[in-house]
Amino acid sequence: MDSLQAVKERYAADTFPRSLGIELLELAPGYARVAMTLTENMANFHGIGHGGAIFTLADTALGLASNSHGDPAVALSVTINYLSPARVGTKLVATAEEEHLTRRTGVYRLTVTTSTGENIALARGTVYRQAKKRVPEQSS
Repeated sequence: MDSLQAVKERYAADTFPRSLGIELLELAPGYARVAMTLTENMANFHGIGHGGAIFTLADTALGLASNSHGDPAVALSVTINYLSPARVGTKLVATAEEEHLTRRTGVYRLTVTTSTGENIALARGTVYRQAKKRVPEQSS
């Protein structure tokens, strides 16, 4: 099985983003695009999209993009800037694009927009890439 298909299967079994209605739209090496519609239970006390919900959407895109090469990757750091409020009922789209990749780290640009293209948040994520576990050679 190729690494993209493996990531898609692992994502399909990931209950947290599914519980928020996050759907995978696109996956390619070093790239992912996901979407969710903000519901009332994702609003803060100001009545706008909760930063945690928006962050989770961006983080989900980061996880998918950074694992798309087949090596396990985990976030080391993610910083986010919220640019505009998002309203309940708005469909948000998060895109993760790889900017730099080494054997052990990766840096990704994350954008969250409305489905009509309004910028909601910008983020940058750095991941640590683990080496694939290798099966030990059998001695005879």
